[in-house]
This record gives sequence, structure tokens and C-alpha cells, in this order.
Amino acid sequence: MNRYLTPRWLRRPLVVAGLAALPALACTDTLLNVTDPDIVLGANSASAALGLSNGAVLRLTQAVSGTQGPDALFMFGGLLTDEWRSGDTFIQRNTMDQRIWDPNNTFNAGPFRNLNRVRTQALLAIDGLRTYLPDSAAAVARMFDFLGYTEVLLGEHYCNGIPLSGISGTNIVFGNPISNDSLFTLAIANADSALAIAGSDTASPRVKAARLAMVIKGRALVDRADFTAAAAAVATVPDTFRFDVTHSLNVNDNQMWALNTSARRYTMGDLEGGNGLPYVTADDPRIPRRIGTSLKDDGIFDSAFPILVIRQGIWGRTSAVTIAGGIEARLITAEERLRAGDPGTWLSIINTLRTTTTLYPPIQSGFTRGPNLTALADPGPSTNDSLRVDVMYRERAFWMFSTGHRLADMRRLVRPTTAGGYGRADSTVYPKGAWFKGGNYGDAIQMVLPVEELNNPNYHGCGDRNP
Repeated sequence: MNRYLTPRWLRRPLVVAGLAALPALACTDTLLNVTDPDIVLGANSASAALGLSNGAVLRLTQAVSGTQGPDALFMFGGLLTDEWRSGDTFIQRNTMDQRIWDPNNTFNAGPFRNLNRVRTQALLAIDGLRTYLPDSAAAVARMFDFLGYTEVLLGEHYCNGIPLSGISGTNIVFGNPISNDSLFTLAIANADSALAIAGSDTASPRVKAARLAMVIKGRALVDRADFTAAAAAVATVPDTFRFDVTHSLNVNDNQMWALNTSARRYTMGDLEGGNGLPYVTADDPRIPRRIGTSLKDDGIFDSAFPILVIRQGIWGRTSAVTIAGGIEARLITAEERLRAGDPGTWLSIINTLRTTTTLYPPIQSGFTRGPNLTALADPGPSTNDSLRVDVMYRERAFWMFSTGHRLADMRRLVRPTTAGGYGRADSTVYPKGAWFKGGNYGDAIQMVLPVEELNNPNYHGCGDRNP
């Protein structure tokens, strides 16, 4: 089941990368030692194993869409793309929106640590479930899915040279920096483990874990430019499949609602920096939205700039967020067909999705969406098939808005054709020119690892900033 493709010390960590930054506790008086009943550091029973598994589910939600200040990945990473703009006074959000490469940005640590917390807790849960609940195949497969998914997100969002650290016993084991491509290879191996555990019984509760693994594997294979294998990996995923992370008033708010709709600290991007997509002005039904009408009530949080906030209308306070699904599977297949020189099938897949209105996301009360989509005409051949590629990546952006896909897509667009990309200049893909709060956009094309990682003696900064 490919379990041993991951070194054992990486399968039994207690904490995430960056632990070395924590100070040692000076107090040794046993009278002050307290056992916290709410924290499970390792499974010694079936209930503890389930607690670790449930904790990994919570940590995944926190990492992608459930925390702020530092912010969850889908929001903070979206600032670097054309999806979101900073409506805030916090310099950390402003510099990310401005594409400033800054390892000292204190918000960098949050998303990176949270992803590693998912990874390490999932590894602990796998060992606990196998030891104390040997029949929990669906839960074990899901934990392998989480490993693969976090590895994909790390590889897509951050620069090359990411260390995966952990603990063996009571000793910190510092990870060596590895490339984005190596992370994608690990993700594929963990997705294969999930598939082997989940099996092929479509009536089993394991089927959801298997389908999640298929999408994760397909996504990682696209990142590795193996489009044929990617299409094969997702071929049996139904269009209607969705794997969601959930929110509730008792645990955490959906941050697309909290930071944008409620607090106005984020505002939707629209044609940002000249190259951004028209997420608002396109009037597309896949992104319901509402533009403010009064600066008194609807200005961005940063009152120094009289700009009306643009609110998204897909998610409310407790709305679930789809992190992988059948729509993504079809888009992977479509891109494979385009690259294989089969524009007819490519366009058919695109148009089937566009005209299947039941696949559109929900709309919150008080928001509007554009009219139903119609079938697109083939823009025809062009140099490097650039017009069709434009359609392909626009469709991906509108279908998967603010779900952690856009930065990887932008990086692939500027990646050399020899590495499976499209060879575009970053000045034609990323926001550029004058930034709306003053100064110009910088040159960041991916996220930087937090400066705290320099506590790892094996890590000396990003290996490179290649796309």
C-alpha cells in the first residue's frame, strides 16, 4: 500500500516544521505539571485514534479556509493571485497583495504551519487507527488523502526547497529541503496508498476517500506535466463528486465570509493589475457577488482609500468549501485533450460543464449571479494554441475560484514549455504596474517560506524561485 514510501520518522511526528522556534520550558517543578485531557499526542486507544483522525479533519479546515490573522491559505495565497485584493490596513496583507517577496512577513508562518499540522496529525492518526481500529479502512485512506493533498498544496504555493521536519521520540528530526516536484511525487504515492486501502467497491463508504485520492493524484500529475496519467487517474470520478471541508459557529467561520463579506478586509479582484481575470465584470453565474453602494457602509476596511468593497456570494458564515471534486476532474481531462491535439473533445468537455446548471455553486441570500452560461465557440488555432489555453485557464479560474488552485495555474502558465508549462512571461500573467494603494507590484510568483524555518540547520532559504 506504499506506506513505506514515507520514512518512518515522518510517519510518527508530534509537531510540525518550525518546532525548533519554540522555547524550551524552564520550569521543572512537578507540582506544576498538568495533563491536558483535550490534547491527544499519540494514540493509546481506539478513542484516541479517532480523536487524532477527527483532529486532522479540523486542522485541514483551519489550514485552507478556517483561520485569520495569520490567514488561511485560500485567502492569503489568493492575494498573490488575481482573486483577492487587500482592503485592509495590515501591512502583511498589503505586501502579499502587492506581490512583495518578504520572508519576514509575519503572516507567512500561519498557512505553512497549518498545512504541516495537517500532515503530521494525519501521520499520527494512520498509526493509531491501524493499531487500535484495524477495520477503519475508510478513515485510514482519508488520512493518506490528507497527506497527499497537503503535499500538493505545499508544492504548488511555495518556492522550491521545502523541508518536512518531524519528531522521533523526543528528538526533533530536521527535514532536508526538497523540490516542488518531489512533493508532487510524494503526493502521488500517498494517493496511491489511499486507493489501495479504499479499494474499488462503489457501495462502500470508502468510495469517497478513493475518489478524493483520484482527484489529488490527477492534480499532482498535472503539476508534474504527466497529462495522460492525470486524465487516467480521474476518469471514473463523477461530475457531481465533491469533497468538502465544513464550518460551524461552534468551531470556525468560513473565512471567505468573515474576511470579505463581513469584515471587508478582503475585496474581490477584478481585472487586477491589467492581467487579472474579470471575476466581477464578467457577470458569471459561477461567482455570485455584490458591489457595495455606499462608502459609509460598504467601503473597504482601509478607510484611507475610498473604494467600495466587492463581496463574494458563494459562501456564507458556515458554508462548506469544496477542495476537490468532479468538476476539477473534468477540467483535468479537458486539458489533457487540448494538449493531445484534440480540441473537439476539449471544447465538448468545457461546454458540457458550462451548460450543466446543476453544477453551479450555491448563491447566498442578497446576492446576484449572471445568466446561465452558453456553449463557447472554438477560438481556433493560434501560436502555441494560446487562445484555447486562455479559455482553458479562465474556465478553471471561474469554476474553482478561491479554492487554492489559481496560484498553481498561474505558475504553470509561466513555466517553460520544456517543463510542461506554457512559457508565458510573468508580466503577462500576474498583476503588474501601479498598485492601487501606491507604489508598484513586486515580482513574487509564489509564496515564500517563513523566516522561522531558518531555525532548521538544513534550511538556508528558498532553493530557487522558479515557477
